[in-house]
Amino acid sequence: MPARKGSKRLPNKNIKNLNGRPLIEWTIEAAKNSRYIEEVLVSTNSEVIMEISEKMQASAPFKRPEELSTDIATTVEVLVHAIKFYEKKYMKEIENIILLQPTSPLRTSHDIDNAIQYYEEKGANGVISVSECDHPPLWANKLPEDMSLDNFMNDKYKNIRSQDLPTYYRLNGAIYIWNKKCFLEEKQYFLKEKTYAFLMNKKNGIDIDDELDFLIAQTIMKHNSNH
Repeated sequence: MPARKGSKRLPNKNIKNLNGRPLIEWTIEAAKNSRYIEEVLVSTNSEVIMEISEKMQASAPFKRPEELSTDIATTVEVLVHAIKFYEKKYMKEIENIILLQPTSPLRTSHDIDNAIQYYEEKGANGVISVSECDHPPLWANKLPEDMSLDNFMNDKYKNIRSQDLPTYYRLNGAIYIWNKKCFLEEKQYFLKEKTYAFLMNKKNGIDIDDELDFLIAQTIMKHNSNH
């Protein structure tokens, strides 16, 4: 669970109050309630996130090096460090890893367990969660400097109803599972062989990147708690 302090688009989002709790608490709780997750590792450069993780009884919260806490540090680099740190400190071999980003607070322990079961059933090296796209990407394009729409859409899609277009899916950032050995060998999300998509509903797959995403997640949580 990578959770550094700071964020340009939504400052301190990992500890921002979401429905009465710091954002990261929702993911730690979901991980701890999973039937299959054995250890909950939190990699951070924040004393506040360390304190929250310890209070939530995450099994191994730890401080990551500063060079892995910058805007340019990749999640893959953070994961590689976390795996090696954990195995060396606790003298325990990891077989499989699951990446749960704090920015997916509506992802439940049920979602996690279903993804892990799917990973086992498929005999996968990797599983990555996806959700159906909100809008057809066939109706999207880049814009030129003069904002012309002359070549914005392919002619064959211009007069087709959205419901008649093919269904597209997007990565939602909620769940990533890998065989540790394969992940360390390739150091990438999409492994060369046997990586499969795990389908989640759009609501549970919401990824908080900015203030609007946060407000949507907060509204859904409040609605759920009232029903």
